[in-house]
Amino acid sequence: MSDFKTLDDLDAKGKTCLVRVDLNVPMTEGKITDTTRIERILPTLHELLEKGAKVVLLAHFGRPNGKVEPKMSLKPVVPALAHALGMPVAFATDSVGPIAREAVAGLVPGEVILLENTRFHPCEEKNNPPHAKDLAQLGDVFINDAFSAAHRAHASTEGLTHYLPSYAGRTMQAELEALSSGLGNPAHPVMAIVGGAKVSSKLELLQNLMTSVDMLVIGGGMANTFLAAKGMDVGNSLCEHDLAETARHIMASAAENKCEIILPVDALAAKAFKAHAEHRVADVNDIQSDEMMLDAGPATIAIVKAKLDTAKTLVWNGPFGAFEMKPFDSATMAIAQHAANLTQKGQLTSVAGGGDTVAALNLAGVRDTFTYVSTAGGAFLEWMEGKPLPGVRALEK
Repeated sequence: MSDFKTLDDLDAKGKTCLVRVDLNVPMTEGKITDTTRIERILPTLHELLEKGAKVVLLAHFGRPNGKVEPKMSLKPVVPALAHALGMPVAFATDSVGPIAREAVAGLVPGEVILLENTRFHPCEEKNNPPHAKDLAQLGDVFINDAFSAAHRAHASTEGLTHYLPSYAGRTMQAELEALSSGLGNPAHPVMAIVGGAKVSSKLELLQNLMTSVDMLVIGGGMANTFLAAKGMDVGNSLCEHDLAETARHIMASAAENKCEIILPVDALAAKAFKAHAEHRVADVNDIQSDEMMLDAGPATIAIVKAKLDTAKTLVWNGPFGAFEMKPFDSATMAIAQHAANLTQKGQLTSVAGGGDTVAALNLAGVRDTFTYVSTAGGAFLEWMEGKPLPGVRALEK
């Protein structure tokens, strides 16, 4: 982490700190359904407030496309944020201009204010320099604690670093340190688990992983595409048949790179896509035309567990099956619990990320047992694909 300035390098007393956070929390009918992202920013905020800083929070919510969309206001987040922080949180109805300036000017050390959705301004996503400069006038220093927005070069993630001394917040720091141990400089053998529905959305990821991991486990709907490419009949399963040639190319490249690809050998096969659907354990060579493979079977679970026992590092993105529906969560749950046990024993460094993966690890009750679980979706994926992240790059000394 020597490439970044952290809060250890900052004397925050009396300074107005602009802190970019991720408050893009899931909300249903005005109620927050998961407060993970709020919890993640608390260490940075508590530390700054205890040091006597004035804290100004910058965040986005949804995709208002540069227009004021009342249903994407951050105002409903304020009560949950105040509750988590254990203190009042002020709110300003704009993120720049006179309203924001006046609100920030009224802060005293040890107080915190949340500014309205940065994406209500079209200049935010265009990373317009005058707009970033306007934002910069609100504070003395910039702290980026939103790794999950770091793959975007926006005014509040990248632009600000050109105008203010810039630091990584504690969540950003923890994320970068965990990612470095996951793929940057990992202990070998390294296993990657990549699941989810479609190969097409994870092509770059698979191509990058083949060159950096020792074992690549492919699960979920993606696995069906690989099995079909090997000539198997996958019945009515989710499958991208048009990507058969791509899948064969990935398997050949993996062999060249001495990366072992592990595919399911059996599955839970059902005729209906619903919870508790009638199902059977079937060999992947024995799927009927009207059946769908909705999860990996017990033999596959045993193989993956045995391979995990030989690994030193695990990087995980995507579930094995339709984990939202019982019993098609069994492979994801069993393998997550096994990885958690190995992590607890000190045998494995386990790093996971992506929305579905976080949800699955929560269901398995092991999120806090993994070495690190990233709440970032796109940023985590782009990091796994080996792409530079503008918001991270901008913090480098």
